[in-house]
Amino acid sequence: MPYRRIRELREDHDLPQKLLADYLHCTQASYSRYELGTREIPVAVLSQLADFYHTSMDYLVGRTDDPRPYPKSKTLPRK
Repeated sequence: MPYRRIRELREDHDLPQKLLADYLHCTQASYSRYELGTREIPVAVLSQLADFYHTSMDYLVGRTDDPRPYPKSKTLPRK
């Protein structure tokens, strides 16, 4: 469950919920609901959190236990 990972990451970095809420442009109450699992986390928010913690969205949602981010993809040349 992504809410467990985002809470663990926040606590491991000794960050208050308010800081993450401000970063995500939401209220502290909304962010708290993400961590509690009572509100579904939008994909855009998961993406922002993955960038913030330098990890992958797959790690946040529990699809992998490897916290390393994926390498940035190279853009394809235009024809």
